[in-house]
Amino acid sequence: MSVLLPAQPRRSGWIPWAFAGGMGVVLAVNAVLVWAAVSTFTGVSVGHAYDRGLAYNDVLAETARQQALGWHASVVLDVRTLVVSVQDEDGKPVAGTISGVLVRPVEGTRVPLGFRSVAPGQFRAAAEVPRHGQWEAQLRLTGQQGDRFDIRGRVFVR
Repeated sequence: MSVLLPAQPRRSGWIPWAFAGGMGVVLAVNAVLVWAAVSTFTGVSVGHAYDRGLAYNDVLAETARQQALGWHASVVLDVRTLVVSVQDEDGKPVAGTISGVLVRPVEGTRVPLGFRSVAPGQFRAAAEVPRHGQWEAQLRLTGQQGDRFDIRGRVFVR
């Protein structure tokens, strides 16, 4: 003889809702992260990347030409004054004229610089930058014989 037991209420009905709720949390977090990534993009990218890639051998040749000069430069920011020193491979100062800008790498803000020679191989320029942070000095020295030397240096404005 079989005995009929009263039906037990189903206790596992919440399990599918737990999975759906977990997936909802994952989707919500991903949506927030996608929004943050898209809304904070600075727009810094390389224009004409394909053309620059084709001209990479020219970049290598220019680098070799500059290394053959044997010149070395130091760039220092000293209380809103950019100080540049250039020496040849023997440690002698390199005379010439220098021009360039300070560029904020993330934003692309450019600050032109007016250099004056204070001694052979020593140049100074007032650097009135609008914001604190990291800046890149993009400079070109033209030596007395017409040789060009590109100088890049990172400086920090406090």
